[in-house]
Amino acid sequence: MAEVILKNVSKIYDDNTKAVDNMNINIRDKEFVVLVGPSGCGKTTTLRMIAGLEEISEGQILIDGKVINNLPPKDRDIAMVFQNYALYPHMTVYENMAFGLRLRKYDKSEIDKRVKEAAKILGLENYLIRKPKALSGGQRQRVAVGRAIVRNPKVFLFDEPLSNLDAKLRVQMRSEISRLHKELGTTMIYVTHDQVEAMTMGDKIVVMKDGKVLQIDTPLNLYNNPANKFVAGFIGSPAMNFIEGKIFDFGHIVFQSKQSNLSFNVPDKFIKLLSSYKNKSVWLGIRPEDFILRLNGDYKIEANGEFEVEINLIEPLGNQMLIYFTFEGHQLVAEHRGFISINKGTMQKFTLNLDKINFFDITTEERIL
Repeated sequence: MAEVILKNVSKIYDDNTKAVDNMNINIRDKEFVVLVGPSGCGKTTTLRMIAGLEEISEGQILIDGKVINNLPPKDRDIAMVFQNYALYPHMTVYENMAFGLRLRKYDKSEIDKRVKEAAKILGLENYLIRKPKALSGGQRQRVAVGRAIVRNPKVFLFDEPLSNLDAKLRVQMRSEISRLHKELGTTMIYVTHDQVEAMTMGDKIVVMKDGKVLQIDTPLNLYNNPANKFVAGFIGSPAMNFIEGKIFDFGHIVFQSKQSNLSFNVPDKFIKLLSSYKNKSVWLGIRPEDFILRLNGDYKIEANGEFEVEINLIEPLGNQMLIYFTFEGHQLVAEHRGFISINKGTMQKFTLNLDKINFFDITTEERIL
């Protein structure tokens, strides 16, 4: 299939808005790469530049080592699946899937073979004579994907293809697209603002903000080793919690929150990292699952980093509970596996899993490594 490389790629509009700023990505052959970030971060613009639907202001895009900056979209051997399906309402499913091949003057028997093969892969064999209005949202999205598959392109581009589907269908289509990737063995570039989609589908994730790439890594490394505070807060659901505080040396290195409601001895592995931050402010980052509930039987011995707060809200989710509370003016959330009886408005003690905490520079917001 194809390796896709973006070298110093930028997109600058006439009003000097920089939608994409000096992007460098190397997407290996057969890799599934997800571009993720908030609305307006430049991910769809990047996809459209790869497709040839947007001109590149600076840099180069290469497919299989060939610079494609000036190639028209039809000559790039790329298929794109859009957010709104982009199906022709007057055509049947078969005709929609065959349309691109007919434009390219494929033989009728070859078109029939490719359409029926794609329909089988996508479970659309019984819907080929229907028109889009007679299909569900999930079925329409399958047709849009099928129209891309029949072309057998070097690269598939997906622009938020699941955002119009309900929650259950999104989960189903996520697994179907992942299965297709394994089955077809092709390079796929997928854009979404949904970090759950990114985490569950991508071999590699590109996190973007304000046109810039902030981190490129595997889903697990992004979650466990975020490069900065934005990535830490964006990847994970619920998001990472942040507490502002200072580092002190009282004979041992201590983190103390801004209003002194939380204090703990910093684990040995952080002491060298934080040696240059003594008497300086930092962000403490902790994921919801790393807050540990202190139940009544645990109160006899005070733990390192224990604090007490009033519970604002409980969300029971079957196999887990989300527990919301306000700490020094900020709403934080803890996640507890299983169910215990806690009531809104009561006081509750927590400690931290100190093996899983992160520290971030208060100014640059880079993770302290």
